[in-house]
Amino acid sequence: METRNGLLFSVLYFMAEFWLSSQQVLRIGGIFETLENEPISVEELAFKFAVSNINRNRTLMPNTTLTYDIQRINLFDSFEASRRACDQLALGVGAVFGPSHSSSISAVQSICNALEVPHIQTRWKHPSVENKDSFYINLYPEYASISRAVLDIVQYYKWKTVTVVYEDATGLIRLQELIKAPSRYSIKIKIRQLPTGSKDARPLLKEMKKGKEFYVIFDCSYQTSADVMKQILSMGMMTEYYHFFFTTLDLFALDLEPYRYSGVNMTGFRLLNIDNPQVASVVEKWAMERMQAPPKPETGMMEGMMTAEAALMYDAVYMVAAASQRASQITVSSLQCHRHKPWRFGSRFMNMFKDAQWNGLTGLITINKTDGLRKEFDLDVISLKEDGVEKTIAGNSRLNKVWKKIGVWNSNTGLNLTDTNKDSSTNITDSMANRTLVVTTILENPYVMYKKSDKPLYGNDRFEGYCLDLLKELSNILGFAYEVKLVSDGKYGAQNDKGEWNGMVRELIDHVADLAVAPLTITYVREKVIDFSKPFMTLGISILYHKPNGTNPGVFSFLNPLSPDIWMYVLLACLGVSCVLFVIARFTPYEWYNPHPCNPDSDVVENNFTLINSVWFGVGALMQQGSELMPKALSTRIVGGIWWFFTLIIISSYTANLAAFLTVERMDSPIDSADDLAKQTKIEYGAVRDGSTMTFFKKSKISTYEKMWAFMSSRKNTALVKNNREGIQRVLTTDYALLMESTSIEYISQRNCNLTQIGGLIDSKGYGVGTPIGSPYRDKVTIAILQLQEEGKLHMMKEKWWRGNGCPEEDSKEASALGVENIGGIFIVLAAGLVLSVFVAIGEFIYKSRKNLDIEEVSVGQCEWHHKY
Repeated sequence: METRNGLLFSVLYFMAEFWLSSQQVLRIGGIFETLENEPISVEELAFKFAVSNINRNRTLMPNTTLTYDIQRINLFDSFEASRRACDQLALGVGAVFGPSHSSSISAVQSICNALEVPHIQTRWKHPSVENKDSFYINLYPEYASISRAVLDIVQYYKWKTVTVVYEDATGLIRLQELIKAPSRYSIKIKIRQLPTGSKDARPLLKEMKKGKEFYVIFDCSYQTSADVMKQILSMGMMTEYYHFFFTTLDLFALDLEPYRYSGVNMTGFRLLNIDNPQVASVVEKWAMERMQAPPKPETGMMEGMMTAEAALMYDAVYMVAAASQRASQITVSSLQCHRHKPWRFGSRFMNMFKDAQWNGLTGLITINKTDGLRKEFDLDVISLKEDGVEKTIAGNSRLNKVWKKIGVWNSNTGLNLTDTNKDSSTNITDSMANRTLVVTTILENPYVMYKKSDKPLYGNDRFEGYCLDLLKELSNILGFAYEVKLVSDGKYGAQNDKGEWNGMVRELIDHVADLAVAPLTITYVREKVIDFSKPFMTLGISILYHKPNGTNPGVFSFLNPLSPDIWMYVLLACLGVSCVLFVIARFTPYEWYNPHPCNPDSDVVENNFTLINSVWFGVGALMQQGSELMPKALSTRIVGGIWWFFTLIIISSYTANLAAFLTVERMDSPIDSADDLAKQTKIEYGAVRDGSTMTFFKKSKISTYEKMWAFMSSRKNTALVKNNREGIQRVLTTDYALLMESTSIEYISQRNCNLTQIGGLIDSKGYGVGTPIGSPYRDKVTIAILQLQEEGKLHMMKEKWWRGNGCPEEDSKEASALGVENIGGIFIVLAAGLVLSVFVAIGEFIYKSRKNLDIEEVSVGQCEWHHKY
């Protein structure tokens, strides 16, 4: 019996010896830094998890068992790190992992270089000037490549000003490609540092908010990132106007559910290749183990998430296991630090790492043969979205709601972002639905007015008008709610001499309001500080002035159809034609005749066209009465015919205008255009202070408008008014002309018949919806306005609010009977003609009497002379 038992024991012993001889053991060493009373580091947990997973799954190392030796040291204790590294090398390890801080890394690296044992790192390491560490491998993506990736993101989003916020000095090294950008690209960079020794970053954030720094890059750990996000939220900076980029590769693992619906733009990189099903399986196993472990202090990370640090350590262990499987006949031996005898298989084992490629949790792993760095890799570009479409991993369904992969950055090909605008354009309500926007506006009829009601009104119900209807239509299309607030200083928005803005423009710049829906004119200077939608109304500047008083026709109004110049020219023409007719009649032989036809031999001939008769012929034709004188010669008939044609046109024109001048009340305005205003100083004129009209004249280079601005600026206290209501009152009560938008003039003149528009439009412009610069709402509001325009709703809204009772048109007045005041001048002319004729007759009688007396005296004298002699 004892013999049989001894034989069985011998068989089992030899079988065990055979199994152990066939199963090789590979030991790896890990040196991890921890603080007192701190839990085990994530790197150590990932290190153990990888070893356990490899041994559990025999497909990678079917004939080898992976074991490990773990040493824990204090932070920054390089002496302890050296001693523990020597202890592990004495045991015999194929590779040393860790530590992670620079001082300890250098100490362990020098030992590994001397003994030719691979030293593997998974964290960012400060680059050395001359990297002679031939046995150094780092799986963390090379810092210069990540810096280029950040620069590519900045260029893709076309950021012109960027703020870089770093945690420690190493951040400036990691982002050196971006920091060099101003010298090569038109990018302005402002560099800030998070407060050291204190987690309170709110003073820094307050400065950034005051400085309107909307594009910010944070270079800090994921723990710091989580704290900073909470403080950003408390500062009211988690809005759609800000875009935050975090360089930490663990951004995807943070719990960002509180910020999901804030509208903030948040972007980052992700190294973990979760699109791969095998990777997702490993991450899920990791999550299950982490959830079973004791709870850890709050770090801002979602429970059970695998960080990039853990994934890199997992890949590093797998890389060593895969290299050892390929490198057959490699044995690990005990090495002594004081002997300086290197591992004979070290160079060969190291070449296995550099010559091969692996697909790990962090993508394709390729080690640079020169410096042992990982220079070829892919980074997923992820963005915080309300409708994230990521696959659910790690048993956590929250991730698929928060993050969305929008592109990939490759170290060789660069950035390849998908066009996210294509998805959003299919439904323009995506980013505005269920949001409450603050809308700033200004009281201006008929755009925004207080609603008349017997009951007290609150909120948006207090107002009515064109802009309120427009806002309601935009809300129906885009799905947002809104809160209307009147601008605090009651101004539209203008820039003072110091470059500071006021009014609604200021509120948009300061992000006090999300939209400005008001008669806000789109101008060049405003467009530089805020964004505008497409115009919902087009207009121009014109002149509002009181209607001129009507002037009744005078007693000599029958002369008005022709100007004084024409009357003078007609008179001169009549005299000229009479003289020409007199000369031609004297010259032509056919106008001379024998006054004694019974005596054909008489030498006496006469001509009817004396100078007096020629004038009488012209006057008779002009009065369309004719005369007894008729030209006989062809030449004189030509003169007469042309004169009759002339008088026909003149009399017809006169008759056509006579009725209008006798019946219509004429409106004589002292000004007819902006040029008339500029040429005089009697009528005062101006515009609304700090409005777009004032800015137009202030910035104009046209001489007429420059002259007008000089007039207005010299009388700022009287020429410029506070608002349109004050200006309208001044137009009604004083001799004042108000320069304002044509649409407002149209509305006012429909309701006050004493006011009218003078002249045409001085310029052409439009009203638009204002938004802060970079607002995601601008394009969506523009699309909605174009939709309203095509549907005709903008026109219907204008008709609704502009239509008034109207003023009676002058053309519609009925013709009234003519009175003495209309044609009394004719009677005066008649009376004057009669009186003149009487005096001429008396003159003729006296003249003839004297002439006859002289003749009689001569005859008597001759008779006396004859009787005498």
